[in-house]
Amino acid sequence: MIHIDSSLTPGSLRRDIDRLFEVSGKKVFALEKHWNPLAGSPVVTVEGKYTSRGWTEWTQGFQYGSAILQFAATGDRRALAVGRDGTIRHMASHVSHIGVHDHGFNNVSTYGNLYHLAKSGAMRADEGEIRLYELALKVSGAVQAARWTGLPDGLGYIYSFNGPHSLFADTLRSLRILALSHQLGHVLMGENDRRISLLDRLLAHAETTARFNVYFGEGRDRYDVPGRVAHESLFNPNNGSYRCPSTQQGYSPFTTWTRGLAWILCGYAEQLEFLDALPAHELRARGGRAAVLGRFLSVARVTADYYIAQTPTDGVPYWDTGAPGLARLGDYLGRPADPFNDHEPVDSSAAAIAAQGLVRLGHYLCARRHAADGARYLAAGLTIARTIFAEPYLSTSPRHQGLLLHTVYHRPNGWDHVPRGRKVPCGESSMWGDYHARELALLIKRMAERKTYYTFFGF
Repeated sequence: MIHIDSSLTPGSLRRDIDRLFEVSGKKVFALEKHWNPLAGSPVVTVEGKYTSRGWTEWTQGFQYGSAILQFAATGDRRALAVGRDGTIRHMASHVSHIGVHDHGFNNVSTYGNLYHLAKSGAMRADEGEIRLYELALKVSGAVQAARWTGLPDGLGYIYSFNGPHSLFADTLRSLRILALSHQLGHVLMGENDRRISLLDRLLAHAETTARFNVYFGEGRDRYDVPGRVAHESLFNPNNGSYRCPSTQQGYSPFTTWTRGLAWILCGYAEQLEFLDALPAHELRARGGRAAVLGRFLSVARVTADYYIAQTPTDGVPYWDTGAPGLARLGDYLGRPADPFNDHEPVDSSAAAIAAQGLVRLGHYLCARRHAADGARYLAAGLTIARTIFAEPYLSTSPRHQGLLLHTVYHRPNGWDHVPRGRKVPCGESSMWGDYHARELALLIKRMAERKTYYTFFGF
């Protein structure tokens, strides 16, 4: 269980954040200098060098988004040039990519951040450039929402790259693109000019995910532990019936892949912030503001509590809560995670994502006079941030292109580098881990400086 340091405040991490962005800038420019875009998207490091890994193109937005976050945090216009030029030159194909469930990852991280920086006045952009970003966000949201499997009773989901039968936990955080597209007044146009609400698809997908991918201890099966998350849910697309839990990157359908858990925790927490900012009438069709916010809050809470309980004391989880080698580690939840053990890898990228979810959930509750619960979740997020913003997780070596060390991509497929002399992957970085470390740092920095609170839907 995480040993939450309740004395931490955003301000107490200022030095760690300043150091992180000092290191981060060097990593951004080194990758830009040495990466060949013809090689595809950088995904993970091998012996400290970023490499591509064909599966789906879901990480290029994190590459250029990292440079944009660097500018947002430091004002370094060289970083802005890397992020803006890279977005305009290389990201167009992601806007209309019909084959993935990752639009929110790629396009909110780039076009979305640039749009809000321009609208806030933090960067100069003429009307044509702003409209380019708006158009990209509108189209991306509609393309993502069109990847749809309808279910009975008004449910449905954006299906994964596995096909129309497959609902991934990951996609919850990609709902950001539907939110932004809706916020910009866009709709998906269907057959016979049917206007399909992107907000309604967002809410339907979120409810379907909550119902089938998240457990609440209500006895749905023998593995129904409150807060546990199934990476994948499988349906019969012919009649919409639920078949079973599954997984692509976790150990089993009946254990919890911790990055999937983190995607859920962070996704529901940030959607709470977005939905709470909408006019009440926009939520009436789904039961009204209280019902919608209550549902999102219940998912964020139950997954937050599970993460806190099932993670070592410093806040960094092992890659799956049921990974078989954990039994050989003894009381692994009663001490800090060990990225150099011989049995199972940790996943610091899950920690970075979950920490943001905890900070946002805590901030949301504190703003609504739930001080005790809010303070606990906020302090848990800050405790994790303190851990990953320092060694051995912060990569300070100029010879290593990554920023956040000890992340894992796909343990079952064996895609993660195992260093010579080691038995499990360690010491490597990932594009999503680096990006989310920066996003977490920017969020906490803004809170510490009492500046505009950072969200995906407005700076």
